[in-house]
Amino acid sequence: MGTTCVPFANRGRNRFLYAHGMEALTARAVLARAPGLTAEHLQALLRAADGELERTTTHATLARVELPAAARDLLRAPDAQVLAADLAWLGSSGAQILLSTDAPYPALLAQTAGAPAALYVQGSVAALSSPQLAMVGSRSPTPAGRATAREFAAWFARAGLTVTSGLALGIDAASHEGALLGGGLTVAVLGSGLDRIYPPENSALALRVSEHGALISEFAPGTAPLKHNFPRRNRLIAGLSLGALIVEAARHSGSLITARLAGESGREVFAIPGSIHSPLSRGCHQLIKQGARLVEEAADVLSELRIPLPQQAVTRALGASPAAPVLDKEYEMLLDALGFEPATMDTLVARTELPSGSVASMLLILELQGRVATLPGGRFGRVP
Repeated sequence: MGTTCVPFANRGRNRFLYAHGMEALTARAVLARAPGLTAEHLQALLRAADGELERTTTHATLARVELPAAARDLLRAPDAQVLAADLAWLGSSGAQILLSTDAPYPALLAQTAGAPAALYVQGSVAALSSPQLAMVGSRSPTPAGRATAREFAAWFARAGLTVTSGLALGIDAASHEGALLGGGLTVAVLGSGLDRIYPPENSALALRVSEHGALISEFAPGTAPLKHNFPRRNRLIAGLSLGALIVEAARHSGSLITARLAGESGREVFAIPGSIHSPLSRGCHQLIKQGARLVEEAADVLSELRIPLPQQAVTRALGASPAAPVLDKEYEMLLDALGFEPATMDTLVARTELPSGSVASMLLILELQGRVATLPGGRFGRVP
């Protein structure tokens, strides 16, 4: 019996899969395609097949196990052409199929109701069993929200937490980027097949994530990023993690689904508060009212999860980090006038009583320094 075709670069990280023969890999590919197949279903199939993976899809085994109708139909008569395409893609991409019965299958996810029988993985399988924190939020965050997500994720990465998110635009992408900046691991859970990176704007980020963590999906190759896939994606993000941190979210944000699923799975839920006037704070405030932990700094999350602070936190507390440049009095006055609520140029001129030309020039300097960002509607906002 031959061995699976796995690119050389991936063999070291995924030796447990390289050892499987083609017959076993084919069985994995069929099982991974079965819609609605859970870890519990797979256990039942293996028991009925006397522990032999290759026999889980035989008619004799299927007759002895209760399965969703769609899963049973596919297992009885898999599409040979689709299966051949899946095997070819696995060989060319270096992706793996991780079954819930494999030792490296993440234990936290296995404990959740309806855990998937199979995951497609590109990158490090071991990253899925590392301690993870979910970070999610708005796809259209404020500059401050994006900066907060990036900074917090970098701290978590330095503390040894893997940052897990959904590769979406906005807070998700900033969280992955922050973890990479912090030199840590990050996991991206997709609501599409791994060969259909969504959104396409994050394709380069997806590649970096696969090289410093993992891309995963329960959806087979070729699956489009359909709307109903994303709640299922969110349950994986919650199930993999010790807790979920919501950075910015509107009242009906999909991020709140992740928070709810995390809470239902017994995981900690954290939320960063914001302005009472910002629609992107209302979802976080709603979570805090419902019992989520209010977070002001990364240490709040690390303390709750009982994870030691990274060394940088100690050196910063001792005054070892460089201080921010001192601003002239008028610049300080302008920042004070801006406060932590977005404001228009006219509002800032009225508050400071400075000439409009001076305010415009100062805002440009502050923007170049990364202290202020331009917002929609001709407004300006402070950046942490």
